[in-house]
Amino acid sequence: MTEENIVPARRDAVRLKNARKLAPSSQRWLSRQLNDPYVQAAKTQGFRSRAAFKLLELDDKYQLITKGARVVDLGAAPGGWSQVALARGAAKVVGIDLLPIIPVAGADLIEGDFMAEGMEARLLELLGGPADLVLSDMAPNTTGHVATDHIRIMALADMALAFAVDVLVPGGAFVAKLFQGGAQRDMLNTLKLRFRTVRHAKPPASRKDSKEMYVVATGFREG
Repeated sequence: MTEENIVPARRDAVRLKNARKLAPSSQRWLSRQLNDPYVQAAKTQGFRSRAAFKLLELDDKYQLITKGARVVDLGAAPGGWSQVALARGAAKVVGIDLLPIIPVAGADLIEGDFMAEGMEARLLELLGGPADLVLSDMAPNTTGHVATDHIRIMALADMALAFAVDVLVPGGAFVAKLFQGGAQRDMLNTLKLRFRTVRHAKPPASRKDSKEMYVVATGFREG
């Protein structure tokens, strides 16, 4: 993996060939993948997915991953964010997802539910102490109903925040995916109470037509 080009260069559009047998929705998805510079850059630079560039861009802007940091990656599959954390100097990365994850050299990856009984203690044991950074790129299966999807992703973000509050060191940081509309009032109140700085961000690698954005909270305060 290299970090030479965080923003990939755009290429001439690629036209689909022999795709008439595919459904229109499949044709649109395939065309988007073939013409997405981040998809191509992920393959070239050895990242598991284009999502790796979202964390690279957030880290460039907010300096989230410090050298020697202990990092928890919630919703880690397929492993791109764990790769980035290690590439940026994290000493220990522990990731967990309900889906299986192909091993990432240098990371401890678990298939399971981070909210399951005893899992927090297991993650901390693997981490070797409290976390400097908790990452959550978790997202629910979308329904297409805006209000329902927002409620679902907020529930995941709230659980990730509760976990982060339990495991972060003073001064630590938290990043979680949301949908447009941002953090709801209760979550924002908790974030502002427990972190020195709270921001909303949409990294360039996030597709323009995507409703996703991220909350970035730094300077954790113990309660």
